[in-house]
Amino acid sequence: MSSFKRDKKEDEDGGNPFQNLEKTTVLQEARIFNVTPVNPRKCAHILTKILYLLNQGEQLGTKEATDAFFAMTKLFQSRDVVLRRLVYLGIKELSHIAEDVIIVTSSLTKDMTGKEDQYRAAAIRALCTITDGAMLAAIERYMKQAIVDKSPAVSSAALVSSLHLTKVSGDVARRWANEAQEALNSDNVMVQYHALGVLYQARKTDKHAVIKLVAKLMRSSPKSPYAACLLIRMASKLIEEVDDGSEFLEFIECCIRHKSEMVVYEAAHALVNLGRSGSREIASAISVLQLFCGSPKPALRFAAVRTLNKVAMSHPSAVTACNLDLENLITDSNRSIATLAITTLLKTGAESSVDRLMKQIATFVSEISDEFKVVVVQAIRALCQKYPRKHTVLMNFLSAMLRDEGGLEYKAAIVDTIIAVMEGNIEAKEAGLAHLCEFIEDCEHTSLAVRILHLLGQEGPTSNQPSRYIRFIYNRVILECASVRAAAVTALAHFAAACPSLLPNILVLLSRCQLDSDDEVRDRATYYCTILQLSADPSILTLIQPPQLSIPSLERALRNYVSSPMEEDFDISQIPPAQIIEEPAPEALASTKPQQSRLTREESYMEKLLQVPQLCGVLRDSVLFKSSPVFELTESEIEYNVKCIKHCFSNFLVLQFDCLNTLPDQLLENVRVTVDTQDIYSIVGEIPCDRLTYDEPGSTYTILQFPEDVNSSIVSFPTMLRFVVHDCDPTTGIPDTDQGYSDDYILEDLEITLRDQVRSLGVRNVEFSALWESAAQREFEEHEQIFALGASVTTIEAAIQSLVTFLGLEPMEKSDRVKPGATQHTLLLAGMFRGGKEVIARAKLALTDQVTMQFTVRSSDPEIAELMISSVG
Repeated sequence: MSSFKRDKKEDEDGGNPFQNLEKTTVLQEARIFNVTPVNPRKCAHILTKILYLLNQGEQLGTKEATDAFFAMTKLFQSRDVVLRRLVYLGIKELSHIAEDVIIVTSSLTKDMTGKEDQYRAAAIRALCTITDGAMLAAIERYMKQAIVDKSPAVSSAALVSSLHLTKVSGDVARRWANEAQEALNSDNVMVQYHALGVLYQARKTDKHAVIKLVAKLMRSSPKSPYAACLLIRMASKLIEEVDDGSEFLEFIECCIRHKSEMVVYEAAHALVNLGRSGSREIASAISVLQLFCGSPKPALRFAAVRTLNKVAMSHPSAVTACNLDLENLITDSNRSIATLAITTLLKTGAESSVDRLMKQIATFVSEISDEFKVVVVQAIRALCQKYPRKHTVLMNFLSAMLRDEGGLEYKAAIVDTIIAVMEGNIEAKEAGLAHLCEFIEDCEHTSLAVRILHLLGQEGPTSNQPSRYIRFIYNRVILECASVRAAAVTALAHFAAACPSLLPNILVLLSRCQLDSDDEVRDRATYYCTILQLSADPSILTLIQPPQLSIPSLERALRNYVSSPMEEDFDISQIPPAQIIEEPAPEALASTKPQQSRLTREESYMEKLLQVPQLCGVLRDSVLFKSSPVFELTESEIEYNVKCIKHCFSNFLVLQFDCLNTLPDQLLENVRVTVDTQDIYSIVGEIPCDRLTYDEPGSTYTILQFPEDVNSSIVSFPTMLRFVVHDCDPTTGIPDTDQGYSDDYILEDLEITLRDQVRSLGVRNVEFSALWESAAQREFEEHEQIFALGASVTTIEAAIQSLVTFLGLEPMEKSDRVKPGATQHTLLLAGMFRGGKEVIARAKLALTDQVTMQFTVRSSDPEIAELMISSVG
């Protein structure tokens, strides 16, 4: 004990004795391993240094690791227990780096089969790290003996190692299942737990075998609480997979009355997370968790309140019964427990209790870790959505948290929450921008500063006083690093383009930025100054803030344009916008993951269409304008299922029909869907599906040419599924005869709508008035008409939803959001019709006895404007 006390004293006085180790020096010291006789004390100290370096992330080269490994094997000469166990650890660490590590196989095998119990378990673990498929057969007999060994440590080591060896050979657990079954009867709790893990690994691919194993153990009930917890998890998984899981659900409910607190908690946790749990099961689980909230053991209190915190997201009313117990935990000495208790109360409490809870959080929030601060932030985010009127109190609290110390993940969570509150509540916009401006004055994280500057450039120009944000932005140009300065220059240009009154002053600031030391900052400032000085057209905003285009579609269009004669200008309006990926709401204790880029629906569909040889020649030089949602042409219960996706291009329409044959005794050939175009559309071609076997999806395509008159493009077509039927054996799928017979099946009518031919304009966060005035200057055709909406539309919200859904235009400036109780509202819309024809619309709505609408449309094509008006009428 004196040595341990001395180590603790040294740690308090001088810190870590291994803090300043150098890899080269330590590897030179390792030469002492070759000295005979072995000095256990010195060798153990140097080996500890090597292990420390490896666990601190130090990288050894292959030659360095091999030399150290072979020197370390000389230490098998010593019988010192501490040194030998360090050698085992060294073998495990270096086995993945060094070469020819199998040289120690005989020594490890000797140790695992010897009489020294202190060697055997560790030797088994080390041996399994160097074992490959060729060596497995040589040690299999020894491993089987070790699994049923009388020593619990040896048996557990062998069982756990057998699970690791499944990466070498997948059937290891199955081959050693008999020994694992014998080990399951052990009196040792860990051996029983590990044996059950091996048995599950051996049978997990056979659902019936797993059901049999779980059913057998449910009757005998394992003595080990660890094994019981694993059994509960296996039963929970089976409940989700089998049709009738009542037997397993009853077992989990019975485990709530188990004598082990660990098993009781596992059962309660399983019940609240099961998709099939009813209110009775959830109530019984929450009652157990409520008892744990009053436990004297901190681990139980933490487990209970963390689970209740998660349940409160899906069943807040069920957790309300625990509010009194949760309030008692607010003053818990463990700050993690107190944090979870308060955030749970925030999710379940009333609006009147928000102020009191926020004051209590403020007393200790600075004492908890960043991980639990993120939990608090996420709870506040949910609270803002639940009680919008409390946004002032909550945002002030978030602003105070921003001023505290913390890491990037914590600060990013606060910024995300403030932005989410601004997006969900128009009244919170000004306060949110003010808080973010104060934050970037002292922001240490470049990525957050750039993001906030980008947000200021988007939202600041549409605020009540745009000029108030210029000072904050320009301060970043003076004080920050190059990437932040570049973002600030772009934000200033956004203000200059959207706010003409600020243009002269901002041009002065941008001209100063042209003298910046960084190339990117100078280039941006020069670019924006040139554009802003040469043109006063509101449309220059699209040059300052270009639309986010689909990169694959842009690349394909440019490649096609370069290979063409290039007699006409490249039309970028044909390129669809990039997809905006909505980030899912993070769950409690979940770390924020960076978004990963992915293909849009149009890009994904275009790749699939180009894989069809008959379509490749037609579509190679085209850009997919828009793909519609999936439309059902049949009911899901009938023998043939047909779904349609409409792929809209500039001049033609590709109809993709996904077909499914649900009859096992039929094989369909030459499957196609015929469309009665009524001479309105021209059929360019049909691509049938050659074979449609049972339960195997297939696709057929029809290519239609759009009519010259755009008003005629909105029609409804009768459709019919035609095919050749071959009767076949249901078990083998082989046709009875080569001769089939023709048959057909009537489908639902197919509608070509206005929405199918309209998509987003691709310009986000642009002031609508700039687009509207730009359209007037470009002499867009304008059509206007007043409508009295039907009796089915009784509210302004319903009118907006109906209009946006029908027209397919994108709401601008978040104008699709209506203040509660409003009787007047203006909906601002913009989009693009196929062929790159811009459409801008304004709908002034008023609610009296019914909803009336003044609908104004401006478009670069008069026929499109007329089509919009007539479609609404």
